[in-house]
Amino acid sequence: MSAVVGEKAPNFGVSEWVQGAPTNFDQEKDKIVILEVFQVNCPGCFMHALPEAVNIYNKYKDEGVRVLGIATAFEDFDKNTLDNLKMLVETGEVIGETKSALSMYGQLQEGSKLSYQIPFPLGMDNLTKTTAEISQEKIMQFIYPQIPEFDSQPEDYRNQIIQRVKDYMKSKEYSAETFEKFALQGTPSTIIVDRKGILRDVSFGQTNHIEPMIQKLLNED
Repeated sequence: MSAVVGEKAPNFGVSEWVQGAPTNFDQEKDKIVILEVFQVNCPGCFMHALPEAVNIYNKYKDEGVRVLGIATAFEDFDKNTLDNLKMLVETGEVIGETKSALSMYGQLQEGSKLSYQIPFPLGMDNLTKTTAEISQEKIMQFIYPQIPEFDSQPEDYRNQIIQRVKDYMKSKEYSAETFEKFALQGTPSTIIVDRKGILRDVSFGQTNHIEPMIQKLLNED
């Protein structure tokens, strides 16, 4: 089941909770849920999105707002791992590009540790090794929504696009349930579900609208 804004939110995928009690959208009745989806190897997630999520947690935790975090992986599968998420929770250590960027901006403690703590529950997205054959049908299902006039394009162009999509699909070692179920465009992404369990917003990148949306949802019956 794919997620549709304005309809009941399907549960997100999680393989393991590394911090906090296990939960999901259907277990958070009468709560507004903010799900922050990030990658461990994602500088923007740690510089902007996660600090904002921590602020929202601190500001609204007593007003019926639940903040949860899910680490996913749609690239750099060697770095965006459960082990590195566990290390982050247990020691505060960050890795890869996250470490390089935070170090450059003087935002690390002791050389490799995050300067803030993440206080809300954290889990790992449900990753499945992709072994399915890449069929022509699957490639075309990926292309048509993005290039509706694909069939009328020159043959050389069509062949280039097909090869590019095939290479992209081959590079995807794993399929991430939450990332794909909510059709996320990248990380950081924020998913908002209201008190009735309805999916209200899915956004990627800058999220200045989140706090106003929380206030609006708090005022709804």
